[in-house]
Parts: sequence; structure tokens; C-alpha cells
Amino acid sequence: MEPGRLLNELLAKPTLEGVLESALAQAAELVGGNVKAYAVVRPGEDRVAAVYQYDYELVGLSLAGPWSAGRSRVVADGAAELFATNPPEVRAKLDVLGMREAKASLIAPLRDRNRFLGAVVLDRYSADTFTSVQLDAVSRWAGSITPLVALLEGQEEARALSRQLTTVFVESVESLDFDTVGHARRVTEVAGKLGRAVGLTERELDELWYAAMLHDLGKLHGSEGHALIGANLLHDVPQLAGAQLGVRHHHERWDGFGEPDRLAGEEIPLIARIVAVADTFVRKGESASFASEGGKTLDPRLVTAFETLVRAEV
Repeated sequence: MEPGRLLNELLAKPTLEGVLESALAQAAELVGGNVKAYAVVRPGEDRVAAVYQYDYELVGLSLAGPWSAGRSRVVADGAAELFATNPPEVRAKLDVLGMREAKASLIAPLRDRNRFLGAVVLDRYSADTFTSVQLDAVSRWAGSITPLVALLEGQEEARALSRQLTTVFVESVESLDFDTVGHARRVTEVAGKLGRAVGLTERELDELWYAAMLHDLGKLHGSEGHALIGANLLHDVPQLAGAQLGVRHHHERWDGFGEPDRLAGEEIPLIARIVAVADTFVRKGESASFASEGGKTLDPRLVTAFETLVRAEV
């Protein structure tokens, strides 16, 4: 692959998952044939961080396997070793994903100096095995991307810590009013699903997470005007500028009769419209009154998209 195109693909989604997805696709291209792949990362227990041709359901799963030795290798029956090293509930998920049918596995470690970060795992589903030349090519490719993986892993850890601290803070505030405990977490979960469904970028999803988690921050000073108060509290945090707009405008109405600025329709920032849908759904549930808000208080297209999402999950 031409270097410029390769770099562009690696950095098209500059997150740990995005870079690993591109790296897996390139590794699969190096070996050819009927191949599926996944990448595992640590610290702590190994977890699947990205997939190629496997179902996305595999991402996030804690998994033990033939990469634990930390060396490049081809395993003639990688499925047997994978299934032998995981508990029954994990094996059941792997069975559903068809991973028991893999004929051979190629393991290429992600090692940064003396630190083992994880591994790239390619599973072949045809009778052909992996050659030593292919093992060498994928191992060299894994080694070349490891510094980038190490950098992004550090950023992911910092991002996770930031989110954990934000969640602890919000839930401490919610504990002052027993009726609201867990509300922000539920709104954030719903908003994230809707954001992904409508195609937000990783950066926009991150802004949406903070907007949803902090949408009621202003209630520290009471309910009245809390959206504007919450936005003002975030004014001096430039990293949350996008989230601040979501907090400020999540009580605007599609028909223009909301607050604080009486914005209407698509004048309302998309992140704020998504938070409004999530907030309303969490408060009203799957009632007819939620659906009837489309075109009045809520963006009708987002309401329709969310109803489609809910039906798909049933």
C-alpha cells in the first residue's frame, strides 16, 4: 500500500479503536484469503479493542488467548486454545460469533520496548495455513504501528479517567436529591446510542457524552434556568466548548418556545437536540406522550430515529 494512503487510513479515525481497525484491515490484506481479525489490548485484563470482519459485539469483551506468551506465532488450531482459556460465558459468546470454526490463527504482538501492549490476531477460515513469510510481514507491520498504539492508549486512559471523575462528581450532586440519582448516567447512555445511530463522529460523540452527563449541572442552583446556569459554569473550560452548547440549549424547543434563547428547529445545536430526546425518553419512557413530542418540543427526525433504534433492540 502507498505510504500516504496508509497514513491517511490510519489517522482517519484518530482513536485507539479507529487506528486498530485500519491496522487490522491492512494486516488482512498482507495475508489475503478468508481472514477475520481482532486486536486485544491491556493494561489489566486483555480486552478486544477493534475487529475486522468479526461482529462488533466482540469489541470490549475481556478475553484470554494464545497471545499471552507475547511472541509472534502461528497456531494450527487457535480456536482450541482460545476456547480452553476462557470461562463458559465467554465461550458461549465466541460460539455465537462462529469463532470455533477458525482453522488457524496468526498472532503478532504489540510490544513497545519491553512493554507488552496487546496483540493483533488473524483467524483463517479456509484450509490454507499462514506461511512464515506472512507471519514475518504481519509482525513487522504490528511493530511499526505499536508506538502509535502506545500513544493513543495513554490518551484513552486519560479520557477514561476524565469521564470517571465527571461521573463521580455528577452522581455526588445527584445524591443531594434521591429522586435524580442515576438520571444523568441513563440520559448519557441513551444519548450515546442515538448519537451513534445518526452518525456522529468520535469527537462529536465525546462532546455529546459530556453534554448529556452534565446537562443538569445548573440544578446546583435550583431548577429554574438551570440550562443557562450550567452552561455558564462550564464557560471557563475550553475543552468542553461543544458540550457547553449542548447544556445551554437542551431545553430549547423545536417549535421555538423553549429556553434560554428561543431557538427553533435546526437553529438548536444537534448535540442539544439529542440530549433533549434522551432526557425526555428517560423521564417519560416508551409512552405515547414521548412520541407526540416530535415536532413540538423535540426534533421529529431524531424521535423517529430513536424509535427505530428501540424497536431494533427489542
